[in-house]
Amino acid sequence: MRYLPGTEADRRAMLAAIGVDSIEALYKDVPEVARRAGPIEGLPMHQGELAVERALVAMARKNLDGGSAKGFFVGAGSYRHHVPASVDQLIQRGEFLTAYTPYQPEVSQGTLQVLFEFQTMVAALTGMEVANASMYDGATAATEAVLMAKRLTRRSKAVLAGGLHPHYADAIRTYARFNAIEIDAATLQPAGAPDLTALAAQVDDRTACVVVQTPDLFGRLLDITDLAARCHEQGALLVAVFTEAVSLGAVTPPGAMGADIVVGEGQSIGVPMGFGGPHVGLFATRSKFVRQMPGRLCGQAVDEDGRRGFVLTLAAREQHIRRDKATSNICTNSGLCALAFTIHLSLLGEDGLKQLAAVNHARACTAADRLAKVPGVQVLNDTFFNEFTLKLPKPAAPIVDALAADGILAGVPLARLLPGQPELADLLLVAATEINTRDEIETLATALEGALS
Repeated sequence: MRYLPGTEADRRAMLAAIGVDSIEALYKDVPEVARRAGPIEGLPMHQGELAVERALVAMARKNLDGGSAKGFFVGAGSYRHHVPASVDQLIQRGEFLTAYTPYQPEVSQGTLQVLFEFQTMVAALTGMEVANASMYDGATAATEAVLMAKRLTRRSKAVLAGGLHPHYADAIRTYARFNAIEIDAATLQPAGAPDLTALAAQVDDRTACVVVQTPDLFGRLLDITDLAARCHEQGALLVAVFTEAVSLGAVTPPGAMGADIVVGEGQSIGVPMGFGGPHVGLFATRSKFVRQMPGRLCGQAVDEDGRRGFVLTLAAREQHIRRDKATSNICTNSGLCALAFTIHLSLLGEDGLKQLAAVNHARACTAADRLAKVPGVQVLNDTFFNEFTLKLPKPAAPIVDALAADGILAGVPLARLLPGQPELADLLLVAATEINTRDEIETLATALEGALS
């Protein structure tokens, strides 16, 4: 989008129209400590367009993108997978290429059928009975799950497992702050199997839900069956979260382990990392809870001639009903991303997804075995899918920076995700997918050994 400057008179007119007297007044809700005072050092106030373009290009060239790296092992909620060229080609068809979803069934059968197929796939993947098609990403889907649990149980406490991605936990806390929800967070436990028994002990008669992630932040696979039973004994719901959708091709789905709501991130299938978005949130639950499910649901129907068609069945959102009765504040969607997810998964098929998951796990096993041989390095996981945690003999962040300078993106220092916790300084989260070759894994191991020596 081109820059379209407004004049001083334009700004005054706009401010007057909305009833404030200054630009600063627009930002009064932003804490003073978070605001920048004065210009940015080294950044000129005025430049011509060509000079600005050259300066930005020069800055962009300092980035090391995944495609140019000698090895890419970054995950932690967003994963680099191969997306077939056919996916991008098909989503660009004129009938589909829109950021918004047309609702009228008379003119929207293609889009509505895609959403119906998307919901069917998500329900099958998660082991649940019904899924919607409206979530921005995994984090906002998790927050909507907590709000839904509050509505269903009429309770106001949510217990967050220690292995829940901190960005998801932060999103939940933000929503909870304005919805009178008490958050009870479990302690972090990076090494060994997570103590789900202790987590279950935090559930009481005030608990609306427990939110647990598998594979968790540290890459561990969890059996949440007993935790689900404990939740149900106390009248609470179990919300299961995943950040790596490909894992569902290899592991027992959360629905089969007793989860009541399953939410997660679908970016791994059909959607590029895209510098952090847009991604696609997945949301599934039991049929008995469908009336409290946020977002919208596309259903199958027949017309007066008996021909199959698709319609918007449930949409308890502020666009369709009285605002204070809405079950979701989501007012648009990631429809094109959901389409890409649906096309890619259709191309893979059930057997293809299982094969893709198996390749991911095999590459991660190869990486973990090789990295464990680097002197001083320890793999903390007993279980994992395609991501695991390393304990290094030195702080991880400087090591990652050193390897990035050599063209290798080695992973995510956990201290970056959870700042202020010195016990995590030596921990490095490493992801391996089908894109990682044995040569790349060997390059990472050799470079890591050199950086640690």
